[in-house]
Amino acid sequence: MSETPLLDELEKGPWPSFVKEIKKTAELMEKAAKEGKDIKMPSAARGLLKQLEISYKDKVTHWKHGGIVSVVGYGGGVIGRYSDLGAEVPEVEHFHTMRINMPSGWFYTTKALRGLCDVWEKWGSGLTNFHGSTGDIILLGTRSEYLQPCFEDLAHLETPFDIGGSGSDLRTPSACMGPSLCEFACYDTLELCHELTLTYQNELHRPMWPYKFKIKCAGCPNDCVAAKLRADFSIVGTWKDEIKIDQEAVREYAKWMDIENEVVKLCPT
Repeated sequence: MSETPLLDELEKGPWPSFVKEIKKTAELMEKAAKEGKDIKMPSAARGLLKQLEISYKDKVTHWKHGGIVSVVGYGGGVIGRYSDLGAEVPEVEHFHTMRINMPSGWFYTTKALRGLCDVWEKWGSGLTNFHGSTGDIILLGTRSEYLQPCFEDLAHLETPFDIGGSGSDLRTPSACMGPSLCEFACYDTLELCHELTLTYQNELHRPMWPYKFKIKCAGCPNDCVAAKLRADFSIVGTWKDEIKIDQEAVREYAKWMDIENEVVKLCPT
């Protein structure tokens, strides 16, 4: 009989299932540990399923407030989380989340991703979220004593990664893909996001404000990064000149296209 009958219901139907993904990770981590890999938390994903099943039965969360946990010299970047079922489900007694600063526009090489995942497989649960609503890489679930070595291993990869923002600090700036892939970009969102991230490292890593603050860079009014909705400081590119229209081409289009409904009324500006 299944240990998680309530969660099993969430695997049914045509929709993607987070339960199915957690089970898949649990199997992969347990298999890797049996093969002799250096895995510190091989049962964490399995323990997460156990606790979630209990929460569904009890109709209450069993996560306690985590307080402040981080790495040496930083005040943000880690979301502390402890279980109040530590004796019953020791696999998730500590289950801290690490926010990792992503590259501008979320561009990765497969080599960089493999390096990051190898580090997390060793020091954490193996569960990830690409990406959080701010944009960070989310590494879900590790113990307090593993935060520092995980951070150091990430920093020493061939493509190094740093911790992002959390708490009452500047959250990790994010940007749309900008001119790298989009013809509508009105400025270089990637360069600006990168420069802002480097300039405000202190504000990003050391909470000093009464509340969080977010910056997002959108290359045009289409706002694919949701700057207007999700940022305190929204930088949105706009056209700076008279709009150039080829009237002869418009007349040709008008012979077979509904210009008003298919162009004018669909314009984001």
